[in-house]
Amino acid sequence: MSRIQPIQTADSATLATFGTIIDVRSPGEFALDHLPGAINLPVLTDAERAEVGTIYVQESRLKANRIGAAHVARNIARHLDTVLADMPQAFAPLVYCWRGGSRSDSMATILAKVGWRTSLLVGGYRTYRRHVQARLYDETWPLNLVLLDGDTGTGKTEILTALAARGVQTLDLEGMAGHRGSLFGGLPGRPQPNQKGFESALLRAMEALDPARPIVVEAESSRIGDLMVPPALWARMLAAPRIEISAERPERARYLVRAYSDITARHDLIEAMLERLPVHPSQKRLEGWRGWLASGDYGALAEALMELHYDPAYRRGRRKDGRAPMADIALERLDEVSFAEAANRIVHLVEP
Repeated sequence: MSRIQPIQTADSATLATFGTIIDVRSPGEFALDHLPGAINLPVLTDAERAEVGTIYVQESRLKANRIGAAHVARNIARHLDTVLADMPQAFAPLVYCWRGGSRSDSMATILAKVGWRTSLLVGGYRTYRRHVQARLYDETWPLNLVLLDGDTGTGKTEILTALAARGVQTLDLEGMAGHRGSLFGGLPGRPQPNQKGFESALLRAMEALDPARPIVVEAESSRIGDLMVPPALWARMLAAPRIEISAERPERARYLVRAYSDITARHDLIEAMLERLPVHPSQKRLEGWRGWLASGDYGALAEALMELHYDPAYRRGRRKDGRAPMADIALERLDEVSFAEAANRIVHLVEP
């Protein structure tokens, strides 16, 4: 008789023992966050889940269970005929749903009856979520961080990418957060994940790091867009030594116009950004900025924003820190050649 193996923990070492992890929740639930490497084989679609929930509340539990069971049976049958059709005898998946309830139990029971060695995550996604929170919020991470600092428009993200290509350990918080870390907003075509999804990606990245080696991370605030950097990591960032990247403001303005071409093509996005400035500009100044926007003089607008908002904000942050940087790398040009040269210098600074 086939048996289902209960799995009590969702730490990375336990999850690594499974070649296939099946998330049977709806696609909408899966999109918000899921176990690392999981595939989504929903036993209820988003619409079916909503339908069953409505019937449960408005009509009867029995009817909801009957209709839900019919949906679950059809969906599992479809997965058996498609994604799972060619799985070998040695197939040994881990199955989970939201809380280890009827959805994952239904899938696990049928897979076990087929003859596959099936495991079920007790407590479902909530067990994994508690693990993530405990690791990020309750534990101390002895990470050897080095901050990559500098005013807006100095190409820090490009330098971070170049460092990763050279084998330096990096932590790309903006990439994981899907946000530029400023009023310029999200990355093109990439909505921000929710906090749970961000924390899952962050934990995977942090667990892959060697704490004995330096880790370069771009200087950020404690919030990146709508997302919060966990306090333990934020505290390590505040205490980390800094490498400061600098460039003249006109060159930074030219770089920003190139790097943010997705925004310059959308005047409505720039108008919205101007409305979000912490200190709202005077009407006269705003009219001048809108004139540059209408004429396509994005460089002048970028310089003005840096002069009046971004550069003073960075200066205040550095005065509050009070420490001199471990190095100051001044760039005359902000292009691929200069970013590569800066990355080479940083490699020798952090991994001599």
